[in-house]
Amino acid sequence: MPVSTAARLAARAPAAAFLSLLLTAGAASAAPVAATVENATTPTACAEEDNVSMVLRGDGIRRMRIEALQPSYLGSIGNDVTAPDFSGCNFDGGAHPTDPAHRFRKRTVVLLDNAQWRIVGMTLPTFWRPARVPVQVGMRHDRGFHLLQVFKKEKGKALEAIVLYPSDGYWRLKPLPEARFGDGVYGSSFLLGPVVQAGRPVVNIAAIRVVPKPLAIHLRFTNGSSAVARVAEISRTRTALDVTLSKPTQSAKQPFAVLRSMYVTPNNADMSEVRWLASPQAAEQVLPLPEVKTLNATQVRFGRSLPSKHNTSAPDIEFSGFDDEAR
Repeated sequence: MPVSTAARLAARAPAAAFLSLLLTAGAASAAPVAATVENATTPTACAEEDNVSMVLRGDGIRRMRIEALQPSYLGSIGNDVTAPDFSGCNFDGGAHPTDPAHRFRKRTVVLLDNAQWRIVGMTLPTFWRPARVPVQVGMRHDRGFHLLQVFKKEKGKALEAIVLYPSDGYWRLKPLPEARFGDGVYGSSFLLGPVVQAGRPVVNIAAIRVVPKPLAIHLRFTNGSSAVARVAEISRTRTALDVTLSKPTQSAKQPFAVLRSMYVTPNNADMSEVRWLASPQAAEQVLPLPEVKTLNATQVRFGRSLPSKHNTSAPDIEFSGFDDEAR
């Protein structure tokens, strides 16, 4: 209802009735924000190659939630297969043959260690990108890490749940593992922010600042925009990030996220199907990965319902809560 119409009615209506009218008008005009998901997957025989790219675009998105969720079949797993499989690959676990190899001094630095969290920065001896991203954790400053690892303390034991790769912008999440699965295993990864191509999709991060309490990861990108990923939950059910972007997304400009994973066959994949809601009230839809082309979703889950012989207990990754306001 136009405001002018509401204003005219207000002159003749009691205050309570007018408030109800405004709320009804606002609800009627509000529309759920959806993302467009494009399948840019390419075929591969290599179970250690990220050939899956699910590209997320949208207009006006400022907020979302990203979660790692236990696969639906977790309770039925007898044997968690986590060993790498290079049988169909043209490399054997070292650097990818097409990647450049920039050299660094190998080191591991504990950046934070308290009763709740342990955050570790790791620099590898070689990495495919030369960037040395500045990192601040609390009051501590450093730079040049290839991995930032976030561990949650549980009964004195530090359990890894989040990894961020500062030099190329990749993230990995996993819930806390069931005790029978040891440290658990990662599967799919994702990019968050202004995605560009550099041989493969990347996000160029200019600086990272980690606020320990409540735990939040602040990202500044090289294009001048920024994002905050607040750690909403780390549990045996999920690891969840509530993300706020500094600028609304523009679908014509570039993706705001990409889900990266591996798919060889339905039972040899880190994700093999897509489940989504076209609107909050819609019924859930599901398609095998090869049948997905483009879809619109207010909630989308990239996962598996068939146990895989590769990273069997690895989590599904879900994007939801797309919103056009930065509250």
